[in-house]
Amino acid sequence: MTDRIHLSKADITEVEEEYVLRALRSGWVAPLGPDVDAFEAEIAARVGVKHALALSSGTAALHLALIHLGARSGTVVVLPTMTFAATANAVVYTGAEPVFVDSRPDDGNVDPNLFIDAVDQLQHEGRRVAAVMTVDLFGRACDYDAIEPALAERGIPLIEDAAEALGATYQGRAAGSFGQAAALSFNGNKIMTTSGGGMLLSDDQALIAHARKLSTQAREPFPWYEHTTVGYNYRLSNILAALGRGQLSRLDEMIGRRQAIRNRYVDGLADLPVRFLGGESVRGQSQDNCWLTTVLVEEAEDNLTQIMRAAAKDGIELRHLWKPMHLQPVFGSARSFIKGTAEHLFANGLTLPSGAGLLDEEIDRVIKHVRQSLTGAGR
Repeated sequence: MTDRIHLSKADITEVEEEYVLRALRSGWVAPLGPDVDAFEAEIAARVGVKHALALSSGTAALHLALIHLGARSGTVVVLPTMTFAATANAVVYTGAEPVFVDSRPDDGNVDPNLFIDAVDQLQHEGRRVAAVMTVDLFGRACDYDAIEPALAERGIPLIEDAAEALGATYQGRAAGSFGQAAALSFNGNKIMTTSGGGMLLSDDQALIAHARKLSTQAREPFPWYEHTTVGYNYRLSNILAALGRGQLSRLDEMIGRRQAIRNRYVDGLADLPVRFLGGESVRGQSQDNCWLTTVLVEEAEDNLTQIMRAAAKDGIELRHLWKPMHLQPVFGSARSFIKGTAEHLFANGLTLPSGAGLLDEEIDRVIKHVRQSLTGAGR
């Protein structure tokens, strides 16, 4: 039986095994410990921020940042419609109202002009905008040259959802270094993994201190368990942090491999009617981490499901792009500023296997399948 080709399977080597084994042998198997401290310091140094807080998920990081910045019932948070549900769910956890904004056609990231128009319209209506959230889609940073100064002028805090973008840069700055706070995800399918986990990043010491308290059940500094507010069990374990440290030591290697995989797709599909979403730099010095390679098959709405079903029979995992949040039943009544771009991307977008552990012959197998699906003939 042919081995299954996964979309983004974790790439684990003896390096990670050694880190985890050392953590186990150290006795620090309970939550927190020296590997957590070291992991926080190493991620902060990599991204170029002053503080990092290791957490159980990227969603937890977004949730804590939103709480600190005042998201609550009666406020709104503006965010892209083209994202995974966790971004919007974190807003709802606080009681705030999510407001969704459409995408740019070239890379799928949020349309910065429409983003600011939405903020201006909401403020004109007297709504309190607690924060704006960007999402660095599929490992590609947003247009922060347009977004950051406009928000600063309006006094609106920015939270960067960089869950998909560790290792990417924009104009020489690392993804995860923008805004008042940023969130990373180390879920099993991300560019690097701790199995499950995330990180909150910020230069704001007070924000990190507040998040740290909330993430450990909001315990007060008493010799007994004292609580004056509701907290959360959101911290990362020492053993998972050790896994993350091993992965971080290999991050550039894994990004390089994903870039090579993308290049192989570009070469192998060059003559087909497909467009790579942000496959080339579209904003000066921006740099993708190549987490997932995505293509647009124009006017393929009726074909994508068939292509994916046929691929599944061949043991190949293909996926749609994120279904826009304003189309999700759970957010059907939410306010949105939409032009139709995200809907087009969803209808025509296909995500290809991109894991760093994939072999060239496996990528060639994917290319052959896509070619056969679109042309009816193998290469």
